[in-house]
Amino acid sequence: MNICVFCSAYSLDDRYSVPAAEFARLLGEGGHTLVWGGSNAGLMGLIADGVKEAGGRLVGISVEFLKHKAYDGADELVTTADLAERKAKLLARADALVVLVGGLGTLDEVTEVLELKKHALHDKPVVVLDTEGFYAGLRTQLERMDAEGFLPRPLGELITFADTPAQVFEQLKG
Repeated sequence: MNICVFCSAYSLDDRYSVPAAEFARLLGEGGHTLVWGGSNAGLMGLIADGVKEAGGRLVGISVEFLKHKAYDGADELVTTADLAERKAKLLARADALVVLVGGLGTLDEVTEVLELKKHALHDKPVVVLDTEGFYAGLRTQLERMDAEGFLPRPLGELITFADTPAQVFEQLKG
């Protein structure tokens, strides 16, 4: 399975990096391909290293202004002109999308894929690894949107949340 991962390009402490490394190991050992932003920085680099060490394949989708941070060991590396093109290529190459801890870029990516899924422009699973309750606020907001009629599809059809890396893969088997 080609699993697109959205996550931080910053180095983070163990409470975030240890579960991310476990997720990467499971992805690689499962024979999956990591499709990601193509960076060697922070959590993105840690995940790529972990997937590669565990025998997985790496497909990086970088962007021109960040190509200096591109991961050298990718099996395939594509460079796009801008972030919009990168997001489109990430989605196109993915069979499923997994969200790990991240900042504004990660939030942008997950909201875009949810908007596209809401309109039935894709039907790929979207799973959030909610490490340390990092996405509790997002989950609460999405639940409120669902409860108050802002979503044309039930929330559970758009996105699911997992507490552990193993649960992410259980949900992807669905």
